[in-house]
Amino acid sequence: MSTPIVVQGTAVQQYPSNNQSNPYATSGNNDNHHHAMSSETPESKRVSGCKDPIFALLFYICIAAIVAVAAIYGGEALVTSQSDSGVIYKNYVWAVVVIVFISFIGAGGGLAVMMCCPATLIKVSLIFSVVMAGVWAVLAFLSGSIGVGVIGVVFFLISCCYAYAVWQRIPFAAINMVTAITAVKANMGVAIYAYLITAIAGAYSMCWSIAFVGVFDKTYSCDANNVCTDPNYGYLFLLFVAFFFGQQVFQYTIHVIVAGTVASWWYDPSDSGCCSSAVNNSAIRAFTTSFGSICFGSLVVAIIQALKMLANTAQNENGGSFLACIAECLLACLASIVEYLNRWAFIYVGIYGFGYIESAKNVFGLFRNRGWDAIIADDLVANTLLLVSLVVGAIMGGVNMLIQTTSGVFDSTDGSSSNALVYAFVIGFVVGLVITSILLSLVGSGVNAVIVLFAEAPAEFQQNHPDLSNKMRAIWSQVYPGSV
Repeated sequence: MSTPIVVQGTAVQQYPSNNQSNPYATSGNNDNHHHAMSSETPESKRVSGCKDPIFALLFYICIAAIVAVAAIYGGEALVTSQSDSGVIYKNYVWAVVVIVFISFIGAGGGLAVMMCCPATLIKVSLIFSVVMAGVWAVLAFLSGSIGVGVIGVVFFLISCCYAYAVWQRIPFAAINMVTAITAVKANMGVAIYAYLITAIAGAYSMCWSIAFVGVFDKTYSCDANNVCTDPNYGYLFLLFVAFFFGQQVFQYTIHVIVAGTVASWWYDPSDSGCCSSAVNNSAIRAFTTSFGSICFGSLVVAIIQALKMLANTAQNENGGSFLACIAECLLACLASIVEYLNRWAFIYVGIYGFGYIESAKNVFGLFRNRGWDAIIADDLVANTLLLVSLVVGAIMGGVNMLIQTTSGVFDSTDGSSSNALVYAFVIGFVVGLVITSILLSLVGSGVNAVIVLFAEAPAEFQQNHPDLSNKMRAIWSQVYPGSV
């Protein structure tokens, strides 16, 4: 008789391969063995009905408002073709269209690289963070900024210590990434939805840019002496909320679809495929019953991000206001905390269809009870995703600079190209970064789902994916003795 596997103090019985437990199936054989596996499965715990519908309505109102503003004010700005400063808006919008299209290709390439060599990318991202901290310190000293250089040295030493402390945990991050990528590869239909949602995000970004141009053209102007009016912070706040609200909703929608798909693969690997019901049902739930919860969490982040951008704008306009700087730092910390909460809460939204608040309580209760708080903090995978997104964003910035060099689309009407290359790079970098981060969230979402599911249902993982389960348990027992 084989020895049972012990996960977090719970004996996990191994079953013969010809008698699988499938919480998603309706076969009678499943009823005979379901009690030996997890007492609750996604199918039994999933709640019915729309959750947090008021926030979905707010999102629809936001979309309608941006489209209306773009149509009313953006059209006039595009027809006049230029602002008081001589910027040609039509060329700007067309450049964004081109760079959005090219960003799709770059994001797809980044996803392919991550699927090929996850462990190597994790190591590279860790080394990159150390090197960049050292470069920051060296550049600060060379420029004569001794104080900034000292801070850079401190961050460099902290980065070295962090890299040394977590280097042995790279196998843990890699096996979670490999498991997530395996699930994604088995259900590549999620990539189709990711591209579709990313395309919608790109279209929304272009529509928002037209609305922003229109509002900016109406509320901000400079006279012949280059004396400019102050920006309308109320309009800026609403525009920033609308932008971040949309970006967060699109990103978390992919997150929820991947979570539901990985859960189906976890419990029922036979229901896998490009256009399988696992993928389509997860997408349907994300777009319908769970969409309100997605909008709820996204709106919280969007408001904080908008306040942070407003503080940053006020700081720049007022010559570096100390209070604005403090507010920006506090809001940045708050945004990070809420985004960290959302990353795990939306896994429960995708798997079980819980509301946003209930999902947050469930996921943190799960890890608190099992003592895995330290594992959650191990965010090596997120650093890798960020590195790939930054690289693709930088490449897109370079592509946009090439477009500017060959066509001069960012030149003013008087032929001046002052700072045009800088504008081109910034626009290309931001667009490329946003598009890539949305698409690469496939991997990050898969890793989060794997961690939650391994805590919830290790028996099903061992039953349905024994090779991956054995590798994961072996590595987890090495990296975190006593956790497995």
